[in-house]
Order: sequence, then C-alpha cells, then structure tokens
Amino acid sequence: MVFFNSPNNPSGSMYSEAEYRALAAILENYPQIYILSDEIYEHINYGAKNFSFAAIESMFDRTITVNGLAKAFAMTGWRIGYIGAPQWIAKACTKMQGQITSGANCIAQRAAITAVLAPISKIKYMVDEFKTRRDIVVGLLREIDGFKVNVPEGAFYVFPDISAFFGKTIDGITIENANDFSLFILEKANVATVTGDAFGAPNCIRMSYAASELQLREAIKRIAKALS
Repeated sequence: MVFFNSPNNPSGSMYSEAEYRALAAILENYPQIYILSDEIYEHINYGAKNFSFAAIESMFDRTITVNGLAKAFAMTGWRIGYIGAPQWIAKACTKMQGQITSGANCIAQRAAITAVLAPISKIKYMVDEFKTRRDIVVGLLREIDGFKVNVPEGAFYVFPDISAFFGKTIDGITIENANDFSLFILEKANVATVTGDAFGAPNCIRMSYAASELQLREAIKRIAKALS
C-alpha cells in the first residue's frame, strides 16, 4: 500500500494533479498495490486546487480515500470520519470497526450531516483567516537567523528546518537535534512545537498556526528572544 496525505501534515505541502497522475502512471504497472489517500485537510488550501487521487480513473478501484470533519469544519473531538473505498474494503472495515468502537453519538451525527451538506463557501472565512496567519508566521520566522521556512499551500502547519542550530550551545544547553530544539523552546520560551523526528524529518520542527494572531506573534517573539 502507498499512503498519500495532501494537503500535508506536517509540511502543509500539496500534490498537484500532474504529480498525482505521474505517480499513477507508475502504479498502473503494479495492480497488487493499493493507495490510501488521507484528504482530511482537503478544503484548507490557499489557491492551489485540491485534487483527489481517486479521481484518476485507473486508480479509482484501488484507492481508499480517508476524510473527516475535524479539520475543515473545526469539529475536532467529535470523532466523525469516513472513507470512500471499493465496496469489499468498506464492508471489511465495517466488520472490523463494529468490534472495536461503539457507535458515534447522535449529536455528532446530526452536526456531521449539516457540515457535509453545507456549501464549502460557508468555511471560506476560516480558510482566509488561516492564510493570513500563515503569512504572518512565515514572515516572522524568516526574520530569525537559522530558520529555513517552507510556504505551506494547505493545512495549518509550518515545518521549518532548524538544523542550523545543531551543535550550538545556548544558556549552557547544547542543541544536538530537533528533539533538543523543541525541548529548549518549550523550557525557555514556553512555546510547544513537535519534533520532526515524529514525521521522519529530523532536521525540522512542526508549528501549528491554528491559534490567534496575538498568540502567534507572542510565541514567535519568545522564540526569537530565547535564540538571540
């Protein structure tokens, strides 16, 4: 199985339709391989159109699309997700899930119906606000020497490379890796980040901008002060 996640957590990057079709052209030669496409950030993107891997005709019967309501509809904690998959896979998932978890509560189900039936324009204000916060965060982080920052196309994370700080000692603390960096920022600046090790990218840390503009500006101000 091949796993895709676009828009991506942790980087905010997105696969283009052309990139997906190029990958599909290779996968067509390997019919035993299935594709799991995680598209939970589908509607949180900043101008780049989201393209679903299952929209490629040759991949339709081999793709399991995973989605949910936690991100785009701000229903984190309601625990409602879903898949689109070949029927035999969906039936097997139903059989398995029936033995693992209890039913989704009725309040969450009614809210989910409202969310998926509403026009996507209803959440445009939220996506616009995320874009504003993204631009603020990217701009402020780029002012800190040593931060190498990507520009996310979707989701609400930045994934800067902070390897320039490896081997340096600050306030008697030597930073050897991203884990050390994240702990240093937590202890010295009281700002929580996630080490890139958790995502197979040991030179990076993940920062979320799903917070208020005031909180984000304050957080980056503290980081800059701690590293100065």
